[in-house]
Amino acid sequence: MFRNKRIIGMVMSFVLVLGLMIMPATVSLADGHETLTIVHVNDVHGRLEENDFDGTIGYPKMKTFLDGMKEENPNMLLLHAGDSFHGTIPANLTEGEVVVEVMNAMEFDAMVPGNHDFNFGYERLLELKAMSEFDILAANVVKEDGTMDFDPYMVYEMENGMRVGIFALATEETKTKSHPDNTRGVEFADIIETGNEAVEALEEMDADMIIALIHLGVDASSEDTAYKLADGVDGIDLIIDGHSHSIMGEGAGELRNGALIVQAGWYLNHVGVVNVEMMDGEPVFAAAVHPYEEFAEVEADEYISGIIAEATAPIEEMQMEVVGNTTVELDGVRENVRTGETNLGNLITDAMIVASGADVALTNGGGIRASIDAGEITLGEVLTSFPFTNVLTNIEVTGADLMAALEHGVKDYPEAAGHFPHVSGMSYTFDPNMEVGSRITELMIGDEPVDLEATYMLVTNDFLAAGGDGYTMFEGKEILAYSGLLSEVLEDYLRANPEVSPEVEGRIVALPMAEPPVEPEPTPEPEPEPAAMAYTVKPGDWLSKIGMAYGVDWRVLAEYNNLANPNLIFPGQIIMIPQ
Repeated sequence: MFRNKRIIGMVMSFVLVLGLMIMPATVSLADGHETLTIVHVNDVHGRLEENDFDGTIGYPKMKTFLDGMKEENPNMLLLHAGDSFHGTIPANLTEGEVVVEVMNAMEFDAMVPGNHDFNFGYERLLELKAMSEFDILAANVVKEDGTMDFDPYMVYEMENGMRVGIFALATEETKTKSHPDNTRGVEFADIIETGNEAVEALEEMDADMIIALIHLGVDASSEDTAYKLADGVDGIDLIIDGHSHSIMGEGAGELRNGALIVQAGWYLNHVGVVNVEMMDGEPVFAAAVHPYEEFAEVEADEYISGIIAEATAPIEEMQMEVVGNTTVELDGVRENVRTGETNLGNLITDAMIVASGADVALTNGGGIRASIDAGEITLGEVLTSFPFTNVLTNIEVTGADLMAALEHGVKDYPEAAGHFPHVSGMSYTFDPNMEVGSRITELMIGDEPVDLEATYMLVTNDFLAAGGDGYTMFEGKEILAYSGLLSEVLEDYLRANPEVSPEVEGRIVALPMAEPPVEPEPTPEPEPEPAAMAYTVKPGDWLSKIGMAYGVDWRVLAEYNNLANPNLIFPGQIIMIPQ
């Protein structure tokens, strides 16, 4: 059975540096015919099976696709650029274990942990690492005592002798884009310094090409990005990225400082493929992404389908239970919940107030992951809309804290942002034309204007209460009470209120964006009259004969020359012929 062989890890490279180990001879690449196929995915977020609603290809069909490619070239690496273990009901209820089982069966070679792979806690991530038959690499994840639980890099020797060096970098945004408790005692080292060290080490280990497997993304709002890494670290041949849910260069990748950067979208709606050919000792790349539509006729692999079915069978039965009913569709569309008020945002924050007894509620739009159709609401739909394992947390805040929180929440508007705040017990108006930090024009607590010096009991989720998603104004506040998971709170609310009809009711008002000044359109110059030729009528001429000679209809000639009777023209008369 084909399996890329790991030959050098952190410990072995340490032994190599000490000179205590003699590495086996490698196959020369001078003939320029060695090839390698690299298949990559990212930001799958626990999606295992095909789903035509969001264009998820699913691992069973992907496995069939891979097997076909391996028949053409057995030299293949299968890589995951992070955010794998969390995000769907099976993934969440098994805390990632079912995803590891499927990835093992898929024969992944390596992955880098994304910020959401920390969602079950750091210790659970280490447990998942121990279950994995693939490498989970992270060169910049370092504990406070300076030790590391992840190998920083690895060299893979292919069947044709190619030695492929891979190092991995996780995003420092994990500190705020997963619960802060999940990374307590863990630091994320500087990506440029770490990247240079990794490249130097892999070059000393005679890697023929170097891949950076990263979960950094290319969002302009992120400080550490794939672009920053490419610009700051020489010697990287290929950057396989995740985090920003992007397609780079329409699938062909983007070249930056000699490194090709690729991503494969999100939710396994694309499979990325990079074909490599060694030419005079240097890798030459041909990159592409294969979208969901290309897999329409691909048969699902029965073995992978069987693993998924066995792992999810008891969970599926639980999901079918009806817990309530809604007369309207509950809007959880990503672009909507990250930019404004929705009825699902109102429903969940109302449920938070009921469950906690707090004065006001605030939760982030990024925690709302899906809409719910009108009609019966199943437990599965609740869990899909609120998949994160966040619990309600009551804290005491001042009116000034609430104002600061809302200013932070709307700072990126009109861009969609996961920290956009949904509320209950309060309402606010903001002006996106104002400077960041001065956008909130009105904040009402109930029917009264906020008192900046007064204290209020706020219920939020424990992610935000710990300063997550940039809500640092809540960090360090005394915890007054904990309640259930967001999904449990909504489930309880629906059971107590069997039919709901939430509306968008003006809790959040964004003032109109100012229109840019309109430049007056220049007055067009009048078009000159077309030139005309003078023709002198000869004996025997008639109007249609003249028109045929010059390719002009006689009616046009009559109108152009204002002829009262087109049948009556005289020798010597001037007829103007338009050109």
